[in-house]
Amino acid sequence: MGFRVIKTAAATLTAIYTALLLGIDNPLGAGLLAILGVETTRWRGLRTVFARFMASVFGLLLASILFEAIGFHYWVLSLYILISYPLLSRVGLKDGIITGSVIVFHLFARGEVAMHSIGTELALLFIGLGWATVFNLIYMPKEKKTLEKLREVAEEGFSTIFRELATHLRDPDSIWDGEELLRSTKAIEEGIEVAGRARENRLIPQNEPWLLYFHMRRGQLDSVQLMMESVAFVSRRVPQAELIAALFDRLTEDVKSEFYEGETERRLSDLEGSFRGMPLPASRDEFETRSALFHLTRELRRYLSIASREKKRKSPSATSIIQ
Repeated sequence: MGFRVIKTAAATLTAIYTALLLGIDNPLGAGLLAILGVETTRWRGLRTVFARFMASVFGLLLASILFEAIGFHYWVLSLYILISYPLLSRVGLKDGIITGSVIVFHLFARGEVAMHSIGTELALLFIGLGWATVFNLIYMPKEKKTLEKLREVAEEGFSTIFRELATHLRDPDSIWDGEELLRSTKAIEEGIEVAGRARENRLIPQNEPWLLYFHMRRGQLDSVQLMMESVAFVSRRVPQAELIAALFDRLTEDVKSEFYEGETERRLSDLEGSFRGMPLPASRDEFETRSALFHLTRELRRYLSIASREKKRKSPSATSIIQ
């Protein structure tokens, strides 16, 4: 937001001086339009400037007809709003409603519908929105460091969660407050937002790897939450719990790995095979514990399947950030 304020100030000052140099009436209007045109991303800036320009042209046309037919009365402005706002929203130009209203109010203040008045308002539009577009396109702050930090927070959170799950499987009486889950969730959602801005700052449309990464983590987060619920039902130590805990030990490091190696998934398959050969539960308590562990392995496989689809397979030339 700090950089956007700087851009807005620069665009406003440039627009005002441009209007002054060209001898345009009401040069402050160009500055106001520049303020309305500055956005946080390049593509959002292009879309909103287009909407504002088209809405303003439509507003000038409609207002000229109303003022000529009815006159310059204050209640005509309300009539303009009642007609134009629903129409602009319906045709997808609602982002330009405020800009169009500014232009129409300028025309109303002039008290006449003349070519000079309309030409002046169009000139202010070109100058104000034009400079806003220039400053939108010149530079946008890089998001790489922010995204790397958010990735680190998310991965550290996942790693801690897996460590705590392993601890609980070995010692059902252990206590954990789950803070890392909240921290990881916040980092993932913020990462999706920041990655979306990074994609909109690319002039050439393309897939944003960071966006794919954080969406992958969001999908895995659902599995992690379900795994936590399953582990909560484990109230006694059983041999199967120790075996699954060993898988979580490995995941504490795998989650930070750049590539998908598949070793944890292979071990899980072996583990599921060994479970089928074990004796049936001897008590209801053991049955409920093993049932929870069964659901835990099912959710763990879903977590790994997401990683398998989204991560790069390990190879000497692989360089993806998807982890």
